[in-house]
Amino acid sequence: MISERLKTAMQAAGLSQAELARRCGVKPPSVNGWLSGKAKFLRGENLLAAARALGVSQQWLATGQGEMKPAVPLRGKPILPVDEESENDDIYRVRKVQIKLQAGICGFEISQETEDDSPIYFRKDWMQARGFKHENLIAIAIRGDSMEPGLYEGDVVVVNTADKTPVDGEVFAVNYEGEAIVKRLIRDSGKWWLSSDNHDQRKHPRKECSGDYCLIIGKIVHKQSERI
Repeated sequence: MISERLKTAMQAAGLSQAELARRCGVKPPSVNGWLSGKAKFLRGENLLAAARALGVSQQWLATGQGEMKPAVPLRGKPILPVDEESENDDIYRVRKVQIKLQAGICGFEISQETEDDSPIYFRKDWMQARGFKHENLIAIAIRGDSMEPGLYEGDVVVVNTADKTPVDGEVFAVNYEGEAIVKRLIRDSGKWWLSSDNHDQRKHPRKECSGDYCLIIGKIVHKQSERI
């Protein structure tokens, strides 16, 4: 049933009912109806919007045929959170990666930056206390000066890809028209905006975040910087 495929895809993408409704441009009761089994199928724009929001094949979502195409497929060498060279089971590592995106698609692919890049190490108890799962964490490098003075080019941030719920004033990695950017989300006049911390707002004006051209990849939960 399509309700079961929706639940499977939502779990893989880490999306709540409310978030799926927001991304599909429908009201939460509509998504609840899809998941309850009352809706035997989705049509037209709803099917397209749901498939895009979940990063899955429209054919699979509609009929169950073909591959689901998970929301976060890995390509190339897997990102191994557990340190292969350490016998300490209480330590996890997160490697720095490059994110490959398509405009309007919430799923993404990752590839390791370089073999020489040092991973970021976390204690297992630190991650558990914050509810993080190491398989949901990726590290990316900051590019440009739009988030100065909080984040400088070359700084590394860790993204929790399981946390896609927008929060006013918090920093997220976002798929904006097929480009991975790091911005602060601001709620203003009933809309979500991507805001830069850089005081030069003429160079870095805020941009509205809505529709399938602005999709949240995950929340920034840690930064690593050599600047004091």
